[in-house]
Amino acid sequence: MIQGFNGFKNRDTICFVVLLMQQPSYLNFDPDHYAWKPDTDYRERPELYRVGKGEQGVLICEPYKSEIGQYWRFKTKAIAGESSERIFNLFTEYLAAGDFVGADMARKYLQMGYTRARRYANYKGGKKYDGHQDYVLLERGSGDPEKSEAAKVFYARWKAAEKNELYAAMKKDWKHARG
Repeated sequence: MIQGFNGFKNRDTICFVVLLMQQPSYLNFDPDHYAWKPDTDYRERPELYRVGKGEQGVLICEPYKSEIGQYWRFKTKAIAGESSERIFNLFTEYLAAGDFVGADMARKYLQMGYTRARRYANYKGGKKYDGHQDYVLLERGSGDPEKSEAAKVFYARWKAAEKNELYAAMKKDWKHARG
């Protein structure tokens, strides 16, 4: 008997749990239970917006997806610099207008610039799993080193956005009131 793995005592159960942990989360995606809906205009209906975790909703919430996404690039350090600056400027413009949803979406794009650039720095072509072989984890360290520099640029802007006192207060209030 195997003990100490979160109470599981059966080797098959442990193997199944480990397999689930290694697969990408999108394999079991359920759009009906996802908080963000592609047919909602979150500027007209901001009360429907949820902060969520990390980057959730970033590629769905309109009109912000279209406003911010057009500037999101991380191919090189220089491109990441231009992109993150433009997105950070949008972040501050949304804050100045009292538009928390826009500011949070801009923050999410900055975070996503970091995470995606890191993915491409760590894995060749940005592919973490092999979709043809039961989603086995691919070799880490096979990616593009230049993406690591792009990631650093986005990381600095993302953290600057998170440290913004007005944003932090708005986020706290929003999460308390709406989730």
